[in-house]
Amino acid sequence: MPAKLDHEARRRDVSAAVWRVLATEGFSGLTLRAVATELNATTGLVTHYFPSKQALIVHALELAEARTRDLVPSTENSRGLEALKQALAAVLPLTPEATELNRVWVSSWDAALADPELHALEKARYARWRSRLKPLVIQAQADGDLPPDNPDDLVAGLAAFTHGLVVQALFDPRTFTHKRLLRLLHSHLAALTPQ
Repeated sequence: MPAKLDHEARRRDVSAAVWRVLATEGFSGLTLRAVATELNATTGLVTHYFPSKQALIVHALELAEARTRDLVPSTENSRGLEALKQALAAVLPLTPEATELNRVWVSSWDAALADPELHALEKARYARWRSRLKPLVIQAQADGDLPPDNPDDLVAGLAAFTHGLVVQALFDPRTFTHKRLLRLLHSHLAALTPQ
């Protein structure tokens, strides 16, 4: 039993090192050697847990998705448009942790576009995000807060708008302040409200 616990603890250590490398170097700097250096260990130790750079990248994407999910607040006490605002605002770079996560995601796009396996993983991740937003859009439509358009189209538009804000804020945080990001998001949602 202690050996299993040691193995799991060591895997967590390696995962934490993967994240630190990602946060500082992005996906272009994520290598087995960089993770080993971060751990002050050999590449052999890293390859024990992740036998290839591809396995390392897949794990890094899983870590990023889990951390992103953890940032999204529960919408149990809200519904419809209010819950949708909370869910969309949760992905904006409004905290140091959310900024770090978004930097990791944006740095992963190049690798995901070039590699079929990573491409499929990212496509599925975005589909999961849209599927979590869809019930909130449908509630907001039922409440009369969003137009009775195709909910899939509304979700796709809101996801694209929110990611556009993310990218602009990462490149120009002084112009796209936290306050402005929230104002732009709320104004966009208000403009969709049927008259």
